[in-house]
Amino acid sequence: MSEIFKLEPKPIWKNFHALNQIPRPSKKEEKVRQFIIDFGEKLGLDVSTDKVGNVLIKKSAYPGMEDRKKVVLQSHLDMVTQKNNDIDFDFDTQPIEMYVDDGFVKANGTTLGADNGIGVAAIMSILESKEIPHPAIEAFFTIDEETGMTGALGLQPNFLSGKILLNLDTEEDDELDIGCAGGVDITAKKTYPVEKIKNKTAFQLVVKGLQGGHSGMQIHEGLGNSNKILGRILYHTLAYEPQISTVNSGGLRNAIPREGIVEFALNADKENEFRQVFETVKEEVIEEFSTKEPKLSITLENVSVAEGMSVDESTTFIRVLNAAFSGVFRMSPDVEGLVETSNNLARVEVGEGNITFKNLTRSSVESGKEYLSEVIRSIFELGGFSVEFSGSYPGWKANPKSEILSIMKQLYTEKFGEEPRVVACHAGLECGIIGRNYPGLDMISFGPNIYGAHSPDERVEIKSVQKFWDYLLLVLKEIPVDGVVDYSCEVPKQYS
Repeated sequence: MSEIFKLEPKPIWKNFHALNQIPRPSKKEEKVRQFIIDFGEKLGLDVSTDKVGNVLIKKSAYPGMEDRKKVVLQSHLDMVTQKNNDIDFDFDTQPIEMYVDDGFVKANGTTLGADNGIGVAAIMSILESKEIPHPAIEAFFTIDEETGMTGALGLQPNFLSGKILLNLDTEEDDELDIGCAGGVDITAKKTYPVEKIKNKTAFQLVVKGLQGGHSGMQIHEGLGNSNKILGRILYHTLAYEPQISTVNSGGLRNAIPREGIVEFALNADKENEFRQVFETVKEEVIEEFSTKEPKLSITLENVSVAEGMSVDESTTFIRVLNAAFSGVFRMSPDVEGLVETSNNLARVEVGEGNITFKNLTRSSVESGKEYLSEVIRSIFELGGFSVEFSGSYPGWKANPKSEILSIMKQLYTEKFGEEPRVVACHAGLECGIIGRNYPGLDMISFGPNIYGAHSPDERVEIKSVQKFWDYLLLVLKEIPVDGVVDYSCEVPKQYS
């Protein structure tokens, strides 16, 4: 990892390395919160926290910029924790193992945490600098963005006082994001009586080698979903009196599921017939996904199982899994290329008398989110499941007349010789939630090129981080005059 310290811009990579030494899974941010608090206090800055655990660090304006509008720099502290099955890694205790490869920084078989660690590191670099011109800064670090946005949802009025918010949490360096999707977690549950499995042949079906990825930003890319592939294959067991024993497939709601395992049993005298059917379906699936998922592996092996669902319960489960919607539901009729509404069937668990399906539904239109939620509820209720909605958060309505957007478009064009792409995204940025309590806040989101976010293939482009950093510093230097000198975070003074 010593190569990391040689990269430019050195302040960001130094701070990103330090951040990645601290475990920071979603909902387990205690260590990284203390890390950020200690960082701000060692600089002599004004550090405060709110009751949900967000951290705010204030820094006064660079000399001569006291009359500029105060800026909130915002990123989230948590990261998605995904690893390859052949990697022995504990996200609760171990630092991320980074390395440099062909113009990118990557991690050894795990997510990298560039989402949103690069944003956090950039803010840290601005806080510690005595040479970067900027207006008064409120560095706002939220918790639990990746699994519920509880930090943003718990934000109260009057905690922030800035007039412009720069969210550093998008993943294409030629984009300025001015809108995003809202979302809701949908969980379907059911219990079943466990019974012995007798006089049947048992199998273990394994799907692996899928890319996975961001369940919002990549939902339209046609990537494989291990849950849906398992359902497709299991559907062909219905003629052989299947009994499901266990299912363990997928993971976090915001990650397209990459791997899945199901153990099941069929009539013993039908093994050869089923294996022939399996091979046909397997070849069809692998051929269909050959372009997008060249590493897809589907295997079937004999195992021993003792208990599971009844044939009737198994039949219902398989039909529900096969029918459960996952993917793009509607494209935006107003913004070309924008996914408007989607669902990610993220996690399926079966065992010890319990079945659980976990989904994340997204939409930039609230009524669209509600409609797809009703569709998904209907599918599961037909199978006898109870359905619960939780963690709902609003989208961020685009404001194409934003003052900071106008300024940033001009600066980008002048610096890079081309216009930026002004877009709304199908991810769940915190801006929509923050804007609910701060309706006058002028917001925009941008960041460097990050690929494969929410998967072990996550990587960040080195030259893009330099571009992002140069652009961020230019934007801070050109923040417009407010007309009112703001001394609210003047003490202690950071410049000698």
